[in-house]
Amino acid sequence: MNPRILKRFVIYMAILTVVSFLGWELIGGFLKQEPGDYHTKRGDQFLSSKEYDAAQEQFDLALEEMNNHRGALAGRAAVFIQTERYEEALAELDHLIDFLTRNVEPDDATGIGALAAAYANRGIVYDRLEQYEKALESYIEALKIDSGAVEGPGVIHKILYGSERVSSVHDRARYLHEQLQLPEEERVLKIDELDDRQRMHKP
Repeated sequence: MNPRILKRFVIYMAILTVVSFLGWELIGGFLKQEPGDYHTKRGDQFLSSKEYDAAQEQFDLALEEMNNHRGALAGRAAVFIQTERYEEALAELDHLIDFLTRNVEPDDATGIGALAAAYANRGIVYDRLEQYEKALESYIEALKIDSGAVEGPGVIHKILYGSERVSSVHDRARYLHEQLQLPEEERVLKIDELDDRQRMHKP
C-alpha cells in the first residue's frame, strides 16, 4: 500500500474518531438534561447580559416544561429584583423557599445551596424596601442553611465583573445587626455606595 495513502487514511480515521466522540458527548449531554434545564441556562445567559425581557421569556418557557424548576424560579426572581419589581420578587422567592423547604433532601447540596441563595436574595429585596429587620432575618437564615453558598465572590467573579469589594451576606448581616442595636436616631442603615456592592445570587 502506498505510504502516503496509508498516512492519509490514518489521519482521516483519527479525525472521524474525535468527531464521533465529541458528537456522542454532545448528544449524551443533551439527553441527560432535565426538562427546563436548557431554557434556564439560556435565561441565565440573558440575565448576565442584562437582557431581562429575554431572560424572563426563557425562564417562563422552562417553567412550562417543568413546574417548580428551581433554577427557573430563582432566575425569574432575579429578573424581578433587577427590574425593581420587588413585590413580584418576594412572591417568587417565598414560593421557591416553600417549595425547596418541602422537597430538598439532606444530601442534595445543590438544592440546599439554592435554598440559602433564595433567602439571601429575599434579604436583598427587604434591604431595598428598607425593611431591615426582615432583611436581617433572611440573611441569618441563608447563613444558617449554607454559609458557603452565599459567601463573597471568588476570583472568577472578580475577574469577570472587575469588583474587588463586593458586600457578602455575612458582611451585610453583621452591619445590620450592629446598626439595629443602636438607638433609632443613631442608625445608618442605608449607604448607597455600599449597598450597590451587594451581589445578587443567580440560579
